[in-house]
Amino acid sequence: MLQNMLTGMLAAVAYGVIGVAMMALGYVLVDLATPGKLRDLIWVSRNPNAALLLVSGLLGVGIILTTAIMGSANDLIAGLIGTLAYGILGLVLMSLSFLLIDAVTPGKLGDELASPDMHPATWVSATTHVVIAVIIAASIW
Repeated sequence: MLQNMLTGMLAAVAYGVIGVAMMALGYVLVDLATPGKLRDLIWVSRNPNAALLLVSGLLGVGIILTTAIMGSANDLIAGLIGTLAYGILGLVLMSLSFLLIDAVTPGKLGDELASPDMHPATWVSATTHVVIAVIIAASIW
């Protein structure tokens, strides 16, 4: 029993490291999409647009990683590789959706995200992140 618990804890640590790394990468990608420093926009300026986009990306990554972990069929190495691969895929697709929305709509989406007033385009982009995550999760399952 102790051996199973230690193995499970080791797996949790390994998956946790991947989760933190994927969330950090997601943070960097949102930071690149917004003019200015994301930390200042959210924590100093209390910008709701930047916060919503970051939250949607973190939720999306969480949905994808949780599904990949649950679908790993008790094979730790394959599970870790799959979780990492699906996490990266999700971040890439979320970033591409941001660029696509920016390309087909008027103005610059990044500028709207830096605006202190809530902008509907942020909701569109945030929803796209969550939908992409759910689609990837469904494809894993």
